[in-house]
Amino acid sequence: MEENDVQPAPSSLKAKVWQHFGFYRLPGKTELDMTHTVCKHCKAKLKYFGNTTNARAHITRHHPEISDTEKQSRPPAADQRTLQYFAKLSANSERAKRITRSIACFIAKDLRPYSVVENEGFICMLQTLEPRYAIPSRKFLSETAVPQLYEETKRKVASDLAKTTRVALTCDAWTSRATQSYVTFTVHYISDTWLLESRVLQTRVMHESHTVANVNAMFHSVANEWKLTVSELVIVTDNAANMLAATQIDNLAHITCFAHTLNLAAQRALKLTTVSRLLGRIRRITGFFHRSAIANHELQEKQKLLQLPVHKLKTDVTTRWNSALDMIERFLEQQPAICAALLSPQVRKSASDICTLSDMDVSAAEEIATALKPLKDATHIMSEDSTPTLSVIAPLHTQLLNDTAGVAADAPVIREIKLAIHEDLAKRYSSAQDKSMLHSASFLDPRFKALPFLTVEDQLEIHANFVYMFFLNNNILKPSEATVPDTEEGPAPKRRPSALVTLLGKTFTEVSVAHRSASTRAEEELKKYLEAPPLSLSENPLSWWRIHETTFPLLARQAKRYLCIPGTSVAAERVFSTAGDIVTAQRSSLTPAHVDQLLFLQKNLNVALANGQ
Repeated sequence: MEENDVQPAPSSLKAKVWQHFGFYRLPGKTELDMTHTVCKHCKAKLKYFGNTTNARAHITRHHPEISDTEKQSRPPAADQRTLQYFAKLSANSERAKRITRSIACFIAKDLRPYSVVENEGFICMLQTLEPRYAIPSRKFLSETAVPQLYEETKRKVASDLAKTTRVALTCDAWTSRATQSYVTFTVHYISDTWLLESRVLQTRVMHESHTVANVNAMFHSVANEWKLTVSELVIVTDNAANMLAATQIDNLAHITCFAHTLNLAAQRALKLTTVSRLLGRIRRITGFFHRSAIANHELQEKQKLLQLPVHKLKTDVTTRWNSALDMIERFLEQQPAICAALLSPQVRKSASDICTLSDMDVSAAEEIATALKPLKDATHIMSEDSTPTLSVIAPLHTQLLNDTAGVAADAPVIREIKLAIHEDLAKRYSSAQDKSMLHSASFLDPRFKALPFLTVEDQLEIHANFVYMFFLNNNILKPSEATVPDTEEGPAPKRRPSALVTLLGKTFTEVSVAHRSASTRAEEELKKYLEAPPLSLSENPLSWWRIHETTFPLLARQAKRYLCIPGTSVAAERVFSTAGDIVTAQRSSLTPAHVDQLLFLQKNLNVALANGQ
């Protein structure tokens, strides 16, 4: 037969393989011979059983180039599903475990409720990403997944703490929406690479009253749980009387929060009659613009007309003294626009009982802002969490006392404010323990090592204290370093040793050399440290110590012990805002254990660790 006798397959056969196969006609008839199919490329005749199996096998075996081309050009079917697609992931599989850990991490780090796993959008997202994964229940997450992540992270934090030279604790109390009293502890230390590290240790509910004995017991409980040496701890708290007394029971090292101290001094100034009256008038004006949409719109128009920044007015809150200063500064900035808005016809009717400030009042507001500005700047400095802050307290405290001493040329309002601040600050950090710790920290900070705020006698006393400390703590020196004398003289002439020298000479000679060596080395290192150029105030002292650690080994060890201590309890107070996002009105039934776990993970969890990387 001729090639043109091969007829195309009937139109009812839809498979693409029929592009390469056809049928012969029955001899003398128009019908096709459906018992065999014929390859159009090689004219091979194949038995046909009503399917394409033989035809496809022939193409794959004898014409592979055609088979490969079809595979490459074949678009994937949108609804094609493999067997693997329909098989659910085992809960014990590594991929399922990693996804579950990621969900637990997502809940802790992003402050999401456990019920997020029941939300339609969350379910749709996970089904799109991994259809085989079975989303666990929120009970499993709250009772199994998150606690496991908490225990793993806790072990990592405990391991890091065990390697430190010294740690400091900050603590503060807060009350949740469910009217439960909590106490949060944060820990601070300097790592081997001279980075200031902060961790949230625990947040525990305290059902008992905050008596001195209970607070002291709480300190010891934290130390026992985290295997911290109580005698080595330094605790930073606010100025609450129970906190102060609790640390004095067993003479724990304690520092009062300098930010809280600044707040007390500022609040005392804000309560002065002249200041409080002026604040009340400004507060009344700013409150009016907050309540009236018409007045606020008119204020914005006047701001644009006068080419002033389009800023909203601020109103102070009682818990933050610097909000009063912010309110005054914003009022003074927008004072021309405020006056213009209050005098406009659209606002005048509703503001008939609101009066603008006189020029004398505006002048007084400027004086108040000027007098309080140093306290605000000091508060911002102490809120820094990446550089040491304990070493800054003594210089700042002395400078603020000098600045608030009062000058005869000061206006009456400024003089009154300075006097109130000075009297309050003068009462703080007056004990010998406070002075010793603050001055030692400042000396170990290369920015303040000259201690210019102290008398020469006090400076020499600090130097002598460090030399004496090195002399007593011989464990700071390696044995090989402690026994090598500093002399370069030749060997002594040999003499026959006496019986006393034979028995005790080695011991007492080594002790003598070690003490002399420790004292000499300490004095030499101290002198070299003082002669080194001071560090710029804008630089990080920990970066300086990382470079010079080997040059000043004795002082570097002490620097890690002092510079890890924060000058404020701000770190513990910052947890409160996070706690407010966790213990919301919709989640007020969270148990104390869950609150502790979620706060701990939110602050300490390493996302890469949670994902098993």
